[in-house]
Amino acid sequence: MMRTTPFHPRLSELSQTQMWGNWAGYLSAIRFDLSSKHEYFGVRNAAGLFDTSPLFKYWIRGRDAERFCSYVFARDARGLKPGRAQYTIWCDDAGFVMEDGVLFRFSSDEFLLTAAEPNAGYLRGLARPFDVEIVDASEEFASLALQGPRSAAILSALSSDIGGLRYFGFTETKIADANVVVSRTGFSGDLGYEVMVPSGEALQVLDAILEAGRPHGLRPYGEEALSMTRIEAGLPLIGVEFTSSRYAYTEHERFTPDELGLGWLLKGIDDPTRPFIGREAILAERANGTTRWSTVGVTIEWADFYELFDSRGQLAVPDEIPVGWETMIYNDRDKRIGYATSFMYSPVLQRHIGIARIKPKYAEPGTEVYIEQTVNHEYINVRATVTKLPFYNPERKTA
Repeated sequence: MMRTTPFHPRLSELSQTQMWGNWAGYLSAIRFDLSSKHEYFGVRNAAGLFDTSPLFKYWIRGRDAERFCSYVFARDARGLKPGRAQYTIWCDDAGFVMEDGVLFRFSSDEFLLTAAEPNAGYLRGLARPFDVEIVDASEEFASLALQGPRSAAILSALSSDIGGLRYFGFTETKIADANVVVSRTGFSGDLGYEVMVPSGEALQVLDAILEAGRPHGLRPYGEEALSMTRIEAGLPLIGVEFTSSRYAYTEHERFTPDELGLGWLLKGIDDPTRPFIGREAILAERANGTTRWSTVGVTIEWADFYELFDSRGQLAVPDEIPVGWETMIYNDRDKRIGYATSFMYSPVLQRHIGIARIKPKYAEPGTEVYIEQTVNHEYINVRATVTKLPFYNPERKTA
């Protein structure tokens, strides 16, 4: 039986479509409005509210909490100060990425991990040699993301502790008399915050945020608009950009941090005092030059896209909804050199964009490649250009 989040009674009242999907056994909105583009522009121009309650939440507590986190997660947690969070990944022994999440540090011996997939058993298995406790708090807390240029003004009207938050900082404060944790994080590539609240007080906090957001055009948004914003931000999504190595059937479904464009997380990998899981395999990959892929952006100029269809008697209809399949990429000799894992028409950039996995020799920004499109029931290649990620990165996100 599908479950509902603590915010669902109120959010279901705001849904015009009643379109719900399944996220970790919970009903999750696909879209609220008749058009997800309206929700998307709500995030980009004002503020949007997304229910992230199905995220799994794990306390990591104990004397060895820091040492445990620095062993399990590929990104070094030793420099993470209380009141700060960081995006991280964890790998298997072969150096392939298992999953990703955000790690919050509350004190010297207390961390909180949020992740899209369940990991309690995995973490507890690794914790046995450490003086550390793994507590599954997933159902104790509801969480929501408030994203967009007006998000700071909305939350600042509810708490005086919000205005000074730095990017990836968090604070414990009160909203509507409830104790909450507010972090300057999100999955939109824009200015944004996430609020974690005890489940029993979720509705009173949500009502306060909705009321404070009314003058700012705050609106809820669903998974379709979320996908649009995160692709523009170049953010990987498990199940789309990569498969957990735990569930992959073949080597073609497993990827290393460098292949996913996440090598920047491995600062300090040469430090032998931190032998995190997968370290030796990743070092060997780098030493032997065995990286198979590079993750890059690809863009199609609007004129090339329209010409592709116009020249064949078809009307070009750019679609902002990301396609649900991989899109093949070729070089100028029609040799397949990779594929786009996510592909869409960006309303704010007014061109087609994609997050792509291509062979490293073609990964230099500015390289001309060709991406497959379907016209008149035939696969036709259109010119595209390799670019750096992210596509969309406003200064306000980190300012």
